[in-house]
Amino acid sequence: MPVPPAVPLLRVHELGVTHDGEETPAPASVSFEVAPGEVVLLLGPSGSGKSTLTLTLNGLLPQSVPATVRGTVEVDGLDTQTTPVAELSTRVGMVFQDPDAQLVTGTLLDEVAFGAENLRMPVAEVLARAEAALRRVGLWERRAENPDRLSGGGRQRLAIACALAMGSPLLVLDEPTANLDPAGIEDVYAALAELVADRDRAILLVEHNLDAAVGFVDRVVVLDHDGRLAYDGGVDEVLRDRAAALHDMGVWLPVSAIAALRLRRAGFALDPLPLTPDELHDALEAEAAPRSLSERGTSETKRPGLTSNLDGTGVSSSGAGAPSARLPEPLISVRDLTLRRGRTEVLHGIDLDVPRGAFVAVVGANGAGKTSLIQALAGVVRPPKGAVHVDGLDVGRADARTLSARIGFVFQNPEHQFIAHTAFDEIAHGLRLQHLPEDEVRARTEALLQRFGLTDKAASHPFLLSGGQKRRLSVGTALVAGAPVLVLDEPTFGQDRARADELLTLLSELNAEGTTIVVVTHDMQLVTDHADRTVVLADGRVLADGATAEVFADDDLIRRAGLRPPPLRRALRGLVRHPELSRIARLADLPGAVGAVAGGAA
Repeated sequence: MPVPPAVPLLRVHELGVTHDGEETPAPASVSFEVAPGEVVLLLGPSGSGKSTLTLTLNGLLPQSVPATVRGTVEVDGLDTQTTPVAELSTRVGMVFQDPDAQLVTGTLLDEVAFGAENLRMPVAEVLARAEAALRRVGLWERRAENPDRLSGGGRQRLAIACALAMGSPLLVLDEPTANLDPAGIEDVYAALAELVADRDRAILLVEHNLDAAVGFVDRVVVLDHDGRLAYDGGVDEVLRDRAAALHDMGVWLPVSAIAALRLRRAGFALDPLPLTPDELHDALEAEAAPRSLSERGTSETKRPGLTSNLDGTGVSSSGAGAPSARLPEPLISVRDLTLRRGRTEVLHGIDLDVPRGAFVAVVGANGAGKTSLIQALAGVVRPPKGAVHVDGLDVGRADARTLSARIGFVFQNPEHQFIAHTAFDEIAHGLRLQHLPEDEVRARTEALLQRFGLTDKAASHPFLLSGGQKRRLSVGTALVAGAPVLVLDEPTFGQDRARADELLTLLSELNAEGTTIVVVTHDMQLVTDHADRTVVLADGRVLADGATAEVFADDDLIRRAGLRPPPLRRALRGLVRHPELSRIARLADLPGAVGAVAGGAA
């Protein structure tokens, strides 16, 4: 006797949402269902309405966030527009794009217990749920600490624990791994896999790190630029068969899929399209090189050497013990930087030079001190006097206006730097501080808004923009003053692939024109593709500082730092059939990387 289909846990029917003050709905018209046991990935370009859609699932929108909603959303048979949010919270567990938006108490244990306590559960059950959730995300030993003491990734894991403790049948996660290190990402997906193993729960996931998510999801729902349903189907049907179309839309794909599309252009068949490093590796080993590639060959770019502090002795090397290449004059100089947050010492005697005109990535596990370091460089957190100098200026003694002329800073959370009521005024503010004529302010502001695809949002309040739009606006506010140093914390967070590529291209152009770029990121492929130098932090100390190619060639270093090699390196290293590809680490160095991929832009 055939098994009847499961009753949908979530029904979205012709959903359209228009925020107050906006004219265009996003999403515009979306219909899909999610059954118990399913893991559904929601993709779409920045501004298509993904995060807005998630806020309709637990009633926050329109019950708490004013908006006009067309269509219907039902969770477990309940209409989310009319059912009280408190009641919906027993059916829907939420992890927001910004974890700070949902943390309210003074300790980690209280935070995780808060939701269950409000449902008047027995004390023993509340504590059991809180302990189990904190252990799942690796925070049980820190249960007595204040959430403010956690890193951005730590707060992200805490928010996930809060959702897990509620035990809701539908779990909705908006960019849950955006601030997590690779080990943390693996832990989160392992915990989520346990949750859906009994097939009674479902997960709706908004995620741009598809390298981590692709093996976890069952179905993929894609919104287009206009916020309408573009595709809805299995992973193979959407990600493999529609990869070039998704690439055209600017949607994120796994790195291995992007690499495979480019290799197809070079003549490799690679059918079916690989989605993971292992799949790409095996597909290449099974296929002969196209004649055009074997005749042309590939080239490598020689990079400067590595300065390694693996044992704390400051030994410098390049390759097999050769002297380190002479570096350009340092623009940023850090000497014996020790920094405390409250009673906790987060940076311990940091010594670091950032060469003038460099593109530097700062990487490390959650809690390694990355954000603390760059905030000290920019004076956002005041360093001790004499510890940090930027172009000869003592950051510990400089006033805010002097610093802002030397360093543009982009926070991990864009909202932390917004002060105006419109996107236009947010950009114009920095120019007006320079007492420029208003016509020049307008012209430069409009040009920057256009450059970041925000012209139609000029009159919108910054807090009503999508996550990706907020990030682009925050970068624009840092760029507009023309500072010689630009420091960015997770610059691609919340961006679709097309906008992330545009932003990174812009940063590379600024770097080529002489701007020194420093970024903190957990995206190891981004680091490999764009940074010429990489600083690795661990436990508040510099573990290594050197040429990016050399840093990521040291597997022991990457493992000790709690990181993982970039996906492309995992896919190509050790290739026997194509040794010329095995040395490639950057997407731009792949044959076929310039121009259009099969059916889409590279």
